[in-house]
Amino acid sequence: MDANKQGLSLDEIRQLDMVDYLASLGFEPAKPSRNGVDYYYLSPLRNEADASFHVNRSKNKWYDHGDGKGGNLIDFGLLYFNCTIGELKEKFGGNLSFHQPTDMSFVANKNSDKVANKIIIKGDRPIWSYPLKNYLHERMVPVSVAEQFCCEVSYEIEGRSFYAIGFKNDAGGYELRNKIVKQSSAPKDITTINNGAKTVQVFEGFFDFLTYKSMRPQEPSASSNFVILNSAAFFERARPFMEQHETIGLWLDNDTTGIAYTKYALSLDKSYRDESGLYSKYKDLNDWLTKKELAPKKQLKQKIG
Repeated sequence: MDANKQGLSLDEIRQLDMVDYLASLGFEPAKPSRNGVDYYYLSPLRNEADASFHVNRSKNKWYDHGDGKGGNLIDFGLLYFNCTIGELKEKFGGNLSFHQPTDMSFVANKNSDKVANKIIIKGDRPIWSYPLKNYLHERMVPVSVAEQFCCEVSYEIEGRSFYAIGFKNDAGGYELRNKIVKQSSAPKDITTINNGAKTVQVFEGFFDFLTYKSMRPQEPSASSNFVILNSAAFFERARPFMEQHETIGLWLDNDTTGIAYTKYALSLDKSYRDESGLYSKYKDLNDWLTKKELAPKKQLKQKIG
């Protein structure tokens, strides 16, 4: 079957080379790349005089320094075209004037970048370190809740030792978080928790999942199953598990990508339900809980002052 006529999947769109794709839209770097990895453009998303739109070609990611936004090609497409996931897929349905990178020097750079930044897991244990417990406290997640699903992971990057809260995915990799870092060890994947329920709750990140569990301490574990995407980009990967359920609660982030995936899901089947109304004025569920809890303390300080 002709892939162009059939259209590209989200995974295939995500893997398209950002530099090639920007060129297909008529955007060229403000000046040639010195290392073949870092490219700077006048932002395609807004007007500017100095090139602050950065593409790291080895990671195939972009970041707009003037706007504080970034991500992969799907994140860019949603902002650039101001469209839904379904509409974005349609835009990649025809003959493409760009392609995935085939230049071997680029492939070598990409592979060496992965090796240089490889996270080596050294071990795990129950959450013990005070800085990690304090970080959970700041995020309004009780240690007793976190330790049911997370552990303290020690790991190395280029010979240097680190530790973080680790949340394991279905492939054996970890999402790693502490007050400073937000990293993932390979392999990257979704996390599913199957309690045999007919309902499933879906979250982008594991702190939103922990927030949900913290808010419902008395809820029986068998009342719902869970999917933690560990990246909105894994939505399609999670669909087979999600769509086994009668009801699918979506607790995705209130940003361009999260909103687009929510709209896309609601267009697929009536079993999907948008639960983001609870935190509609906040970035995500944990952001809502954190700021909601801090507000009374801030008001009290103002009164005392």
